[in-house]
Amino acid sequence: MFMSQTEAGWGAGPSGRYEDLADRFRPVFAEIRATAVERDRTRRLPHAEIGWLREANFTTLRLAPSEGGHGASLSELFALLIELSSADSNVTNALRAHFGFTEDALCSSSPEWRAAWIGRIGAGETIGSGVSETGPAKVGAFDTVVRRRDGARVVDGRKFYTTGSLFADYIHLSADDEAGSPVTAAVPVRAPGVTIVDDWDGFGQSLTASGTATFEGVVLAPDLIKPDPARFPYAMAFFQLVHLATLAGIGRAAADDVARLVAERTRVYSHGNAGRTADDPQIQAVVGRVRANAYAAGAIVLKVAEALQRVHDAHRAGSPDVERQATLADVEVNQAVSVVTDLILSATTSLFDALGASAVKVGNGLDRYWRNARTIASHNPRIYRDRSVGAFAISGEAPPRQYRVGSA
Repeated sequence: MFMSQTEAGWGAGPSGRYEDLADRFRPVFAEIRATAVERDRTRRLPHAEIGWLREANFTTLRLAPSEGGHGASLSELFALLIELSSADSNVTNALRAHFGFTEDALCSSSPEWRAAWIGRIGAGETIGSGVSETGPAKVGAFDTVVRRRDGARVVDGRKFYTTGSLFADYIHLSADDEAGSPVTAAVPVRAPGVTIVDDWDGFGQSLTASGTATFEGVVLAPDLIKPDPARFPYAMAFFQLVHLATLAGIGRAAADDVARLVAERTRVYSHGNAGRTADDPQIQAVVGRVRANAYAAGAIVLKVAEALQRVHDAHRAGSPDVERQATLADVEVNQAVSVVTDLILSATTSLFDALGASAVKVGNGLDRYWRNARTIASHNPRIYRDRSVGAFAISGEAPPRQYRVGSA
C-alpha cells in the first residue's frame, strides 16, 4: 500500500473512492519515476512505460466498467494525471491526445462512431496527436488535405507536434478537404504512407515524441472519418488543463526531491543557521515554499476540473445550458494558467536555494523540472489567456473556443 494523498500532505482526493482507484496505479507510477532521470539523460523514449500503463488499464480510465474502464470522473482523471506527472511529465504529455480523443468519443453525436472507438479504447488501443502544423497555412486552415481519389478518401500532408503518436495505434488527424471544409479522422500509424519521426528538439519534454508525421497518399477507410468534425464542447479547456495538471505534478516531484536531498545533506555553510542543513530554518522555509506552490497548483487544477465535469454532464444530458457552462469552464481554466505556471516556474527555480552547488550535477536531474515546466508553459501563450479573462471580467466577452496558429 502506497501513502495516500492525505497522508502525504497533498490533501484528500476528489472522491471517496479515489485512494482505492489511485492505489491500482501507484506501483506503476513508482516504477516509471524510478528511471525518469536516466531516461531524460539518455533520451530513451518511454515506450515500455506507456505499455505498463496500457496493461494496467490506465488508458481506459474514463470508460464505464462495462466498456473496459474505471468510470473515472474528470476530477479523478486529473488527480491521477497529477500523480503520473510527478513520476514523469513526459508520459502524461504523450497521453494527452489519447485522453482528449476519449472525451471526443464519449461526447460524440454519432452512436456508431462512439461505439466503435469506445470499443477500441476499451481494448487498449491509444491515439496520438496530428493537429498542429509548422508550414505556411493561414490561421484557421491546414495544408494537410483529404481528397477524393479513385473513389477513396486520401490524405496528404505533414504535421508537427505530433505528441504521443510514436507510441500510439492511431493519429487523431485534423485536415481540410478540397473545398476547405474541416475533416477529422483517425489514421492508423502503420498505414502505408504514414511516417513518424522523433525530431522534436525542445530543451524540455524531450521524450514526448512531439515531432513530425508525414502522410503520403494515405487511404482512409470510411469508418476512420469522424461524421462530425467538431470536438467535444470543453475541448480547449480540457487540453489546457492537462498541461496544468502536468505542471502541478512537476511541482510535487520537485518538492519531494528537494525535501529528500535536504534531509540527506551532511555539509553545512559556516554562515548557516544550524549544525545540520535539515535544521536550518531558512532552508526549511525554501522547502516549504516549493511544496506550498505545488499544493496550490494541484488544488487549482482540481477546482477547474469540476467546471469541466459540469460541461460534460450538461452535454450528456442534452441540456441547453452547455454553451454557458463551456464558456465558464474556459474562463476558469484561463484564470488558472498564469497562476499555476508562475507557481511551478518559481518552485522549480527556487528549490536550488535549499541546496549547495552539488544540486546542479546532471545525475540529480533537478534541472529537468524547470526545463519541462518552461516548455509546457510556452504552449498556448499565457499572455493571451490573461487578456481573455480581462475581457470577460470587463464586458462578459467569452474566451476563444479554439486556439489555432498559422500565418496571418
